[in-house]
Amino acid sequence: MVEETPFELYLDILQTLERLDIPYVIIGAFAGMSYGMTRLTADVDIVVEMNEEQIEALAAAYPLPRFYADPYQMRDSIRLGMMFNVIDTTAGRKVDLIPTTMEPGYGFALKQRIRRAIRWRGRAFEAWFARPEDVIVGKLMAWKEGRSFKHEQDIRDILVAVRLNEEPEWTLNFDFEYVDRWTARLGQDVVHLWQRLRAVADV
Repeated sequence: MVEETPFELYLDILQTLERLDIPYVIIGAFAGMSYGMTRLTADVDIVVEMNEEQIEALAAAYPLPRFYADPYQMRDSIRLGMMFNVIDTTAGRKVDLIPTTMEPGYGFALKQRIRRAIRWRGRAFEAWFARPEDVIVGKLMAWKEGRSFKHEQDIRDILVAVRLNEEPEWTLNFDFEYVDRWTARLGQDVVHLWQRLRAVADV
């Protein structure tokens, strides 16, 4: 018997979001791994935008007693701009979902999402990912909040993938000016970080 990992629940959530036609986008480190980031992560950051009907449908897809997916919590979290979750009480695992109302706001990544393949234990399917530029913008936002070096490493890895042209489908068309405009909005500290990381990656 193959042991279930935390990613199994993420995979199931993604397939459910697809089936229910709930707009979502994968951001953060898991998306970064799709674009050359070398730091491994078991967490999948998923941004969602749901109406009332979709809230009820998602809650119904994960019923008690095995799951906890409270539509009241979802509504309150969306209204207050907070994460909410789906919990597998049997396995003791959970998936956090990020509403577009949560600051600093990732609606821009949702609007520009692209389809990418996910492969897991012999299975493959497509899901909605943030563009590589938007993954970097999200990491610059996160760096601005906490100054974590891991975000610097992640951005550098993606930029190195661009320099090496590892996947021409996106590396040849990487939009540096788009990220430049975002860094100008985020402040001089972010501008300086972005320039330094570009110099380190030689792009």
